[in-house]
Amino acid sequence: QVQLVESGGGLVQSGGSLRLSCEASGDTLTIYAMAWFRQAPGKEREFVAVINWSGGSTTYADSVKGRFTISRDRTKNTLYLQMNSLKPEDTAVYYCAARRVQRGYDYWGQGTQVTVSS
Repeated sequence: QVQLVESGGGLVQSGGSLRLSCEASGDTLTIYAMAWFRQAPGKEREFVAVINWSGGSTTYADSVKGRFTISRDRTKNTLYLQMNSLKPEDTAVYYCAARRVQRGYDYWGQGTQVTVSS
């Protein structure tokens, strides 16, 4: 089992920045990749970014490419999402998730609210 705890959400003005963190605990040696998803009110959960836990390769949704950066610190078992040039449409609950090799995202955090005011 892997436990995930997010932090760092809040209220920010359009154009501002926030950094989200997600600390993993438990059976972290089984983690293959970690990702950020988000869910806005009335919308389905959507993919934001993913990072390969060992190699560090990354993939981003087109909507955040060039503005968000996903990274990890394996010594701290912590995932990050640096969000710059935030827009009101980035307002959502942000979730981190972890997956094992050949498995889906089995582990999810509780979510952290990000609100961007115009």
